[in-house]
Amino acid sequence: MTTAPGGGASTAPVRGRSTRQRAAVAAALDEVDEFRSAQELHDMLKHRGDSVGLTTVYRTLQSLADAGDVDVLRTNDGESVYRRCSTGDHHHHLVCRVCGKAVEVEGPAVEQWAETIAAEHGFVAVAHTVEVFGTCAECASGNAPGAHGAGAGPSAGQDLTGR
Repeated sequence: MTTAPGGGASTAPVRGRSTRQRAAVAAALDEVDEFRSAQELHDMLKHRGDSVGLTTVYRTLQSLADAGDVDVLRTNDGESVYRRCSTGDHHHHLVCRVCGKAVEVEGPAVEQWAETIAAEHGFVAVAHTVEVFGTCAECASGNAPGAHGAGAGPSAGQDLTGR
């Protein structure tokens, strides 16, 4: 995943006008570990009584993504899903395709490979995004806890693998 320097702090300000609604979206992201769509975050806010429009959710997520404060993946159907970065450093993700659990990982071998292959082809100022999809240990064992396996991950039918 390509991230901007300094991103990742959960207290990072949201670009644009500071409002209660934008703060509510940022707080909702702080409460979840899995990637969530704008619609899922909007529903989460609505169910807890926060009056935030879907357009505000989308705009806030885009501002956070532009600032490097959230990671963004595209689902198989092209929908963007978001997750708060836990580090401002360049990183990649292991993502469970069953529950959506994501783990941030470093990939020095990937970094070296990207630089080498780019240089071999005369490319400079290279950036890259690498996401690895699989099934987490909890889902593979069938022992996923209620919060982990029930409603915490991708929406019904949502495939994070891009397949």
